[in-house]
Amino acid sequence: MENSKAAFRDYLQLEKNYSPLTVNAYLNDVGFFETFLIVNFEQENLQEVNYSQIRSWIVSLVDGGISNVSVNRKISSLKSYYKFLLKTKQIEVSPLLKHKSLKVPKTLQIPFSEKELNEVLTQIKYPEGFEGIRDKLIIDLFYTTGIRRTELIHLKMANIDQSNSTLKVLGKRNKERILPLLPIIINQFNSYLSERSCLEQIKDEAFFFLTLKGVKLNDSLVYRLINDYFSNVSEKVKKSPHILRHTFATHLLNNGADLNSVKELLGHSSLASTQIYTHNSLSELKKVYGAAHPRSQK
Repeated sequence: MENSKAAFRDYLQLEKNYSPLTVNAYLNDVGFFETFLIVNFEQENLQEVNYSQIRSWIVSLVDGGISNVSVNRKISSLKSYYKFLLKTKQIEVSPLLKHKSLKVPKTLQIPFSEKELNEVLTQIKYPEGFEGIRDKLIIDLFYTTGIRRTELIHLKMANIDQSNSTLKVLGKRNKERILPLLPIIINQFNSYLSERSCLEQIKDEAFFFLTLKGVKLNDSLVYRLINDYFSNVSEKVKKSPHILRHTFATHLLNNGADLNSVKELLGHSSLASTQIYTHNSLSELKKVYGAAHPRSQK
């Protein structure tokens, strides 16, 4: 089993180009299932599993208070493992062949309003110096490019082409895309780089965004930064970098942007992923339609 898991890790890293976090999550899920098998069925060989055993695991997860969303994610990891075993001819049929995902309630992510974005970018007070300039740039970059949190964290100095006002982003599965930059962002870049050059020490020289100690940012710092600043202007329950990405797409669509163009900017592989943002745009469209159509007043 250990050899098989090591080969599975290589498959996820090298063939699927998954991030280290995703790889570890997949391996952990498979490991949890393996432990469940040993404890409940005294079985160690995952290649001889049947669906009833997997169903027992699902029941135990749900009974333990795990949400359907989390259960589906764990089963997705297991599916990937059995697809790998099929591909490497270690099994002939996946035990999850006829599995159907658990139903989950559809939740609509609520984007920030244009008013909230204007307030957070122009009216609240930022700290003096490096951190204040950096924080405002991060918020504006999220909002004007739709960049993902991990893409922002791993942004390199070499990825920025100020002469062409573009940004090269390394997205999911190492897929590169070029994003246009607005003049207001270029101006903020210059201010930030001036402050960055005055840091006492820089350990992670290659990375664009740094902490005061000169090291690259981490996930929790960026999440906390967005949550803290938007708590000053918004009462929405969820205030995160992903909501800013969601806001970027929604505001573009609300103002007439083409769905395919938004898809390219977001780095989605299919339109299906982008279409979730049209729900909010449709809501806005209904308001305009209701206010403007002559028959709406009758």
